[in-house]
Amino acid sequence: MKELTKRQKEVLSFIAGYIKKHSYPPTIRDIADHFTMSVKGAYDHVAALKRKNYLKQNDNRSRTMELVQSRVDEDLGTAAKIPIVGTVAAGIPILSEENIEGFITLDQSALKKNRTYFAVRVRGDSMSGAGIMDGDLAIIEKRHIVENGEIAVAVVDDAFTLKRFYKVENHRIKLVAENPKYKPMIIRGEHVRLEGRLAQVVRYYK
Repeated sequence: MKELTKRQKEVLSFIAGYIKKHSYPPTIRDIADHFTMSVKGAYDHVAALKRKNYLKQNDNRSRTMELVQSRVDEDLGTAAKIPIVGTVAAGIPILSEENIEGFITLDQSALKKNRTYFAVRVRGDSMSGAGIMDGDLAIIEKRHIVENGEIAVAVVDDAFTLKRFYKVENHRIKLVAENPKYKPMIIRGEHVRLEGRLAQVVRYYK
């Protein structure tokens, strides 16, 4: 599918902003007046946006157009696709294609600028005391240094673990669960690879 032209992107941005402000879409006349173009020109841009699957409209009645929100968010830069990372094999970078199971789309406003993020699926109840439940998606800011007490993703024996991180004596690392059923893991630092710190948790309700 062809990308949007500069003008088509401007029209799409106007429509999205209009809907956000008024809770209903603009008319073709509204679009034409805003851009000082002919009604036919505005109609042609809307028709192109429908062909490219950014807008949908059941008929040609006034104020019935709807945004295809996922495509609009991605194209206008208001959303970011975060890779969901699965099992990590030895020697393979965490964000390599072999490890990516899919993507989750998040609003850019929830993320820090110029940072890299990935998501891991939470398995088990070891972090339930921190409100992180089995089945959640943990959104991780990728970094190799974290502060004591932060919840971090570490790779131990080529497997993910999500725990609270502490440095202890003799170059060792303590990874602490938020559930008293689980004892802390105390591991020599060279056997732990830090991959990031918890940024947020996404939960799906059935």
